[in-house]
Amino acid sequence: MTLLLWPTPAVASGGQDPFVTPLSIEQMRNKQVVIETTEGPVVIDLLADAAPNHVGLIMGHVADGGFDGTSFHGMVPRGIIQGGDPFSKDPERRDEYGQGGLGLVAAESNDERHTAGTVSAVGVPGDPNSDGTQFLITVVAQPGLDGHHTIWGRVVQGLPVVTRISETAVDADGKAIERVEILAAAIRDWAPPPPPPFTTETVDELAAYRAVLDTDAGPITIELFADLAPAHARNFLRLANAGVYDGMAFHRVAPGFVVQTGFIPSRDAPLTEEQRALVGTLTPEFSDTPHVKGIVSMARGDDEASASTSFFIVVGEATELDGVYTAFGRVTAGMEAVDQIAASPTEGETPTTRIPLHRVRLERD
Repeated sequence: MTLLLWPTPAVASGGQDPFVTPLSIEQMRNKQVVIETTEGPVVIDLLADAAPNHVGLIMGHVADGGFDGTSFHGMVPRGIIQGGDPFSKDPERRDEYGQGGLGLVAAESNDERHTAGTVSAVGVPGDPNSDGTQFLITVVAQPGLDGHHTIWGRVVQGLPVVTRISETAVDADGKAIERVEILAAAIRDWAPPPPPPFTTETVDELAAYRAVLDTDAGPITIELFADLAPAHARNFLRLANAGVYDGMAFHRVAPGFVVQTGFIPSRDAPLTEEQRALVGTLTPEFSDTPHVKGIVSMARGDDEASASTSFFIVVGEATELDGVYTAFGRVTAGMEAVDQIAASPTEGETPTTRIPLHRVRLERD
């Protein structure tokens, strides 16, 4: 198998001249790589001005189908993923993963930093002329890598996909046990990211969705009041779709009053950068909806416009909340699960044991 994917490229580590892209900066500017993986799509902005030879190499490798069928072979959970090794196309060469596609291009020093979603080259430690097609993507900021790897791209869509890939089980050597493949990669002109989900839907389209809270007590199904609180319905659907609520807990239990969840510090893992970008505050949408048993409403602070992610389910009659908190839905199935949560032991209003909210999944009529 040849690793020389360009016309007459030189292998830098062999004492020859390192690869220099035949493309001009203008030809490489405003380009993106779209990577279709078995976990979902990832879109990367190419940084032609920061690392022109690396970007030229990557663009040519994509054009030749060099990434297609390769596998992400190394992971640090919620930290880093590594891929791009042509050897990883062959499952029988697993012992060699991490050794292929090197020695093609010299390091290119730049001022970029390893923030979340950074894509940088992998080479042989101590050899600045050993970069190639292998790359790593950071799930979170990795300042310890700054100055040691040439940064040539940034993930602009699909960081949750990168996070999921990073959670792939690895063996004692840090190599993935299961294959997570790049199905295809393509170069395209830069395109703005699409609007966040649930931005353009009509009220009727929003109302077609229902949310199901998966808890140890059983599923809780919620219909949304898209006509009464459209901004709150959009926000809730957007956060649920992005997995913001997954792994949270019911952090407040007030018997005869409410059970409450959606508090970000109760989450069992930090939010990703893309998830954090979706978190904001909401202008109230008060209505004459009475806060009776089963109503779902947004929690907030003293500021009426401070509602964000936390919400509560009413378990009694709470008329003092009417017109003061935004009711945006009601429980249509699983109230027995809500009652079981409401009966949990507490110290004050804090559960004595964790009451997990495993996931909020969306269903559509």
